[in-house]
Amino acid sequence: AADGAGKYADFFDFEWGKQGWNLMVALGAMFGGYIAANYFGGDGLAHISQATIDTLNQISPEPYLNAENVHIVPGKDTMHGVNLPEWWNLYSWKSLFTVRGLIIILGGGFLIGFGARYAGGCTSGHAISGIANLQLPSLVAVIGFFVGGLIMTWLILPYILQITI
Repeated sequence: AADGAGKYADFFDFEWGKQGWNLMVALGAMFGGYIAANYFGGDGLAHISQATIDTLNQISPEPYLNAENVHIVPGKDTMHGVNLPEWWNLYSWKSLFTVRGLIIILGGGFLIGFGARYAGGCTSGHAISGIANLQLPSLVAVIGFFVGGLIMTWLILPYILQITI
């Protein structure tokens, strides 16, 4: 890896010269996301049917933010006079530099990076390419990703979100 862990364990040995294109793909995705978010947004609102809004209102304890309130900026408590749900405050710079924010960002980044390296590829690589080639290890990896995601979402994340330090 970049910090020299490959000297001590072959698992982390990564040759940046031969596979530097991986970093360029990540930078290209970030650059493309910036361009799309800042220059291709337009002034139009996303519209959904009234039936979808009614369904969302029935299944959610928070009222659905309707078409007038689609332009929501992370880090704000209200938008167009509508109080945003409490979970929305997780997506702000202020929340990032808390114990909970650092656990989510650093812990999640480590788990994703280590898991992708340990599994021999990322979720989409196994799910799309591996299963398309009928590879049993890819099917096992995708099932593991799914089960791990369920465990994280339903058993671990609620406790992390309760941290208030």
